[in-house]
Amino acid sequence: MTELLTSVVPPEQAWAGAGLGGRQILVVGACGALGRACALAAADRGASVVLLGRRVAPLEKLYDEIEAMGAPQPAIYPLNLEGATPADFADLNTRIIGGCGRLDGIIYAAGRLHGLTPIEHFEPEEWLRTLQVGLHAPFLLLQALLPALKASSANPTALFFVDDIERCTHAYWGAYGVAQAALRALIGMTASEWSAQGVRSLALLPAPIASAFRRKAYVGESADGLLAPGCYARLSTWLLAYAPAEWSGSVVDARQVPLGA
Repeated sequence: MTELLTSVVPPEQAWAGAGLGGRQILVVGACGALGRACALAAADRGASVVLLGRRVAPLEKLYDEIEAMGAPQPAIYPLNLEGATPADFADLNTRIIGGCGRLDGIIYAAGRLHGLTPIEHFEPEEWLRTLQVGLHAPFLLLQALLPALKASSANPTALFFVDDIERCTHAYWGAYGVAQAALRALIGMTASEWSAQGVRSLALLPAPIASAFRRKAYVGESADGLLAPGCYARLSTWLLAYAPAEWSGSVVDARQVPLGA
């Protein structure tokens, strides 16, 4: 089985980010803390961003923020990953190809975590919804958007935010932990299969981030000491622009943040 077995540490200069002028970047989970920060960072660095999320109002607010920055005009693509079908993702590829002919990068910052629950009490419907967002949607997305990625000449990269596998595959993490383990295998497989085609798949492992998502697992935790999502948003722009080809299929271990980053 092909899976992620290696990790790399980004160089210190990577935390400052990189320019993405002229690139078309899809941000999945743009309504969440990480996705929103990554969309703003990519737009600020010159990318034309496609904002994919399930809630229209937050997407429209983010759209307005990006326009106010004077960045390239973004696009909104409302899609609820929990119920998304292969046809939905095929339509997304058609729209991207029709709009600009290619896709230069994907940032997947979506996930679903209902809370920590013993397997014996885990609701089957919730199990299926969590796996849909954390595993099935990434598969459908990568498969459908491969033609758009292959059309890019700018080192097309799919970048997935992942969790600490040693922590989230222990007791009570349920479907979320299962999805995280399987997602790493999927990233490794696609990296191996697509290396000759110039398409890269990467996993980015952050330190604990202050977000509503984390509070579902750590109820009542103080945000003191947790990092802001913007720190990793800058790093994501560097990875899309400059990640070496040999990093494809690896976990980028970014839990140790340089001072001043």
